[in-house]
Amino acid sequence: MSRAGQERVRKIFDTTGAGALFITDPHNVGYISGFMGEGMLYLSRNRNVIITDSRYTEAAARQSDFEIIEEKNSHRRVNILRECISSDGIDIVGYEDNYMKCSEFSRYANGLQEVQQWLPLENQINAIRRIKTPEELECLAKAEAVGDAAFADILNILKPGMTELETAAELEYRMKKHGAQGLSFDTIIASGLNSSMPHAVPGNKKLETGDFVTMDFGCVIDGYCSDMTRTVVLGKADEKQKEIYSIVLRAQTEALSVLKAGMKGSEVDAVARNIIRDAGYGAYFGHGLGHSVGLYIHEDPRLSPTDDTVLEENMIETVEPGIYVPGFGGVRIEDMVVVTADGCRNLAHSPKELIEL
Repeated sequence: MSRAGQERVRKIFDTTGAGALFITDPHNVGYISGFMGEGMLYLSRNRNVIITDSRYTEAAARQSDFEIIEEKNSHRRVNILRECISSDGIDIVGYEDNYMKCSEFSRYANGLQEVQQWLPLENQINAIRRIKTPEELECLAKAEAVGDAAFADILNILKPGMTELETAAELEYRMKKHGAQGLSFDTIIASGLNSSMPHAVPGNKKLETGDFVTMDFGCVIDGYCSDMTRTVVLGKADEKQKEIYSIVLRAQTEALSVLKAGMKGSEVDAVARNIIRDAGYGAYFGHGLGHSVGLYIHEDPRLSPTDDTVLEENMIETVEPGIYVPGFGGVRIEDMVVVTADGCRNLAHSPKELIEL
């Protein structure tokens, strides 16, 4: 566990009064311990334990300096937890209620009668990942650079007649070719009328001359995700396409220009949202302006009308305004940035002027 991670976990012990924490969200397991396989953590002031099975014990030993206890049919997880709790004299346990299934909680609650109080931790564990370390920022920048390289590649082959599925496959292949170890999420390719759906699923529709083509994609490097969206036009854009694209680009540019530590997520969202609203397209921008990214693609805090979290240095945010007009098409432009004291550092470097292919 990093020094920053240790301090943040210690603070949770101090503020909640918990004697032990059960960590079951795999992203938090990885962040806290370094172990990226299947299992859970038992954390107390005395011990840091990874509980996993024989498929992952060797990997856990390589990736983490935590104590490893192997789960077996003859030594089940509840038994291991009971032994840990008993040896530490624990009667108050914090757990990730926002992640743990009800059935899993019931199994622990019924099997661990020694626990006198269960403390739901809500977002406290997720929150320790909000501010990124220099090492994390380096991984995130590398992942976004892979997206840049793949986008440059796809511009050279994108043409009418390709299907959305084919385009997605080509983009994913190029991310892998440039070093991606996996995908952050299922690639979105939305062309023509489909581009009015922000999370359209690629299908067998062929790209046609005159189409908007929205590409939302990301990859994983050393466990960390990237996220980027670009929209292009096959052939020449018509006047309405140019109008919508220019509004979205202006909204994104202005939001990027004001984003900095000390601002609320809702305030940054309002800058882009007001531009789109004043241009007459407010009804066609229904999602939040952005979200944080890290080990998971959608993290907190968000840039949205309902998130008043004050942004801090070295948080990551996406800035992705869009306009989606049913029966016509849509545009989204997205970059991933690092929040700084006096602005933000953009990790995406792909061009954003309207590209006509």
